[in-house]
Amino acid sequence: MTPAAVGAKAAVEDRIRRYERTLLKLSHRIHANPELGFDEYRASEWVADELRSGGFEVQRGCYDLPTAVRATIGSGPVHVGICAEYDALPEIGHACGHNIIAAAGVGAALGLADFVDDLGLTVTLLGTPAEEGGGGKILMLERGAFDGLHAAMMVHPAAVEMAAMPGTAISQFEVAYKGKPAHAGAYPELGVNAADAMLIAQVAIGQLRQQTRGTDRIQGIVTDAGTAVNVIPDGAAGRWIVRSDTAEELATLTSRVKRCFEAGALATGCALSITPSGPDYADLRPNARLLALYRANAEALGRTFPDLPDGMSGAATDMGNVSHAVPTIHPMLGLDCHPAVNHQPEFTAACVGPAADRALLEGAIAMAWTAVDFAKQPSKGVTL
Repeated sequence: MTPAAVGAKAAVEDRIRRYERTLLKLSHRIHANPELGFDEYRASEWVADELRSGGFEVQRGCYDLPTAVRATIGSGPVHVGICAEYDALPEIGHACGHNIIAAAGVGAALGLADFVDDLGLTVTLLGTPAEEGGGGKILMLERGAFDGLHAAMMVHPAAVEMAAMPGTAISQFEVAYKGKPAHAGAYPELGVNAADAMLIAQVAIGQLRQQTRGTDRIQGIVTDAGTAVNVIPDGAAGRWIVRSDTAEELATLTSRVKRCFEAGALATGCALSITPSGPDYADLRPNARLLALYRANAEALGRTFPDLPDGMSGAATDMGNVSHAVPTIHPMLGLDCHPAVNHQPEFTAACVGPAADRALLEGAIAMAWTAVDFAKQPSKGVTL
């Protein structure tokens, strides 16, 4: 590493650490005020305010999304995008740590702000709503938010450190059956039972799982199956997610799952409707060159990456779609909180503890350092 690069990194780190109280306050404030996808009005405002104070040109409500943010500084030839998520989960709040993601993204952007001209950088922070099922990044990608970026990055908390999350492709949809009501004791033969249709579909899916890959996942909840025990249910509904390693494998598996729902309709005589509940998420494809830069920088800060078993199944992220269009990384920041894991109440609590605060700062520094390295050799190995 050249002396100039060492000096730039030291200056960037110093600037981020000077923002420590601001960043921790932002993280804790978002955590204490959880907002669901597309309703993150306070969180997006707080993110925008910090960046505006840091000299960024800021837009809120961009890309036809009221809680999206775009903040840009610099005019250098190398354009780096940093993504900030801030939506929470129903009932369990920030059990995926998006408060950390938002504050780390703001920290990395602020850390680079004073040095963009020297580094030849343009830095854009994108506040991306509704990662938890709404596909905010997918909508923003389709509407041009990522156009012109040479790299996109973010960090995400988890129980253990990972350079690359095994991100799967998902399809998400709602299922509804329409039958015919009747008195369940006196005239059951006149009814068409929608709850039975849903049950038959679930049994068929259970049998299908024997013929699926080890990393495939089929998940669902029944949201309606009748209202009175003595009335044949004329309606049943549910929400489902199908996961697979790639978009191609996902298409095949989703087709098979939908045939299970068709079997329920066929067996009972119910009408069936299947409608998307959100956009399909693509599998995450991290860029090898960017990933190597990030890992080296994270290790220089003392973060360690344990060996993990092969064939791990992963979560899904709308950053996967971005990774098919722009060189992307999505490393995971370990909070040393195992057995608490993402989407558990215990993980919600872990996302404002000392380990979370340390991960936030070090994630911000590692991303900013990665941007410094990338600015000095942007054309080296960043093709998709």
